[in-house]
Parts: sequence; C-alpha cells; structure tokens
Amino acid sequence: MEKVTSADNAKTRALLACGVVAGPLFIIVGVIQMFTREGFDIRLHALSLLTAGDLGWIQSLNFLVTGALIIAGAVGLNRSMQSGRGRTWGPILLGLFGLGWFGSGIFPADPGLGFPPGAPEIAAFTTNGMIHFGIGGIGFLCFIAACFLFARRFKSFGERGWSRYSLITGILFFVTFAGIASGSKGPFSLYFFLGASFGLVWLSMVLARLMKDQNSQTKNSIDNI
Repeated sequence: MEKVTSADNAKTRALLACGVVAGPLFIIVGVIQMFTREGFDIRLHALSLLTAGDLGWIQSLNFLVTGALIIAGAVGLNRSMQSGRGRTWGPILLGLFGLGWFGSGIFPADPGLGFPPGAPEIAAFTTNGMIHFGIGGIGFLCFIAACFLFARRFKSFGERGWSRYSLITGILFFVTFAGIASGSKGPFSLYFFLGASFGLVWLSMVLARLMKDQNSQTKNSIDNI
C-alpha cells in the first residue's frame, strides 16, 4: 500500500475544507438576496428563481461556486475514506449532488409566480428552465441517498448519534423536496429552503469531522518522524 504523506493529508484537508464552506456560503448569499431582491418572497418563490432577472447572475454564480466546492469536498471525501460501508458510493453521490448545483448555475430557472416583478404567474418552461429543475432534482435525490448511506456507515461503526443525525437529515430533505416538487399550494418554498439548509449544514459537519481525522493522521505522521 502506498504510504500517505503529510502533504497528501494537507491536500485532502484542503479539499474537505472546500466542502465545509460550501453550505454556509450558499445559505448566506441566498439569505442576503431574499431580503434585497425586489418582489422575492421565500414563502412563494423557490431560491432557484433568484437566477432569473437582471440580477440573476448573482444566484447563478452562487450555484456554480457552491457546486464546485461540493465537488471538491467529494474528492476529499474519496481520498479520506479508505474503507468501510459507502467507501465507493459516498463520494460519488455527493459529487453528483455538487454537479446538480453546478448545472443549476449554468441553466437558470424560468421567471414565474410574479418574480422578477412583471413576470407571469405561470412560467413558460424553456429548455434551460427544464434542465435547471431536472438536474437539480437528480442532485437532490443523490444527496438524500448519500444521507441514508452515511446513516448506515456510521451505524456500522457504532456511532449511533451520527447515524441518527444522517437519517433525520435524509428524511427531512426528502419530505421538504417532495413538498415543493408536488407543486402544492402553501409555504413549501420556505420549508424546502429550511430542509436544504439543514442538509448543507449536515454536509459541513460530516466533512469537518473527516478534516479532524486527517489532522490526527498528520500529527501521528509527524510524531513518528
């Protein structure tokens, strides 16, 4: 087996750090826009609608940067997970999740529900809009699967607290995603934003924990020199 050096561990920690900051960055930029974009109401409008309009480039960039950071975190995850349940599919699912966010930035959502101001209530779906929601939906399903996979992984290691946390995250994300995807009336956009934020925080926590493990490995390597 190839020996892992302190430089390798440093690269892995840097990649994991990218994934750690992805969620908080996306949430902060999104919340700022919620309160500054004219006509936006999180109770009615999905955050994806912020990609529409003259200032839509801000949210598109937010999707692109967040997606790239999540993909980097998935690469770090692949480097840090050496064995155990989910060793192969964990990084793949989170990488696809990141690709979903990145793709949502490339293909903006169609205006609708009166946003931006002057837009029709019923969106006229374009190819870009359909790709936006399609690729985003696939990414969300991959994330939900990753949550359940990590719940089993943590359980196999006897870490029931982390296992429950992962399971609850997956269920909450699934329920809120199903609510907004159903098109039902009500503040489902708000619920989904909260569910997605909970999921992004979970992702940061899991990757931060792995960063801590990498720090321990680096310290042990230095102590053995």
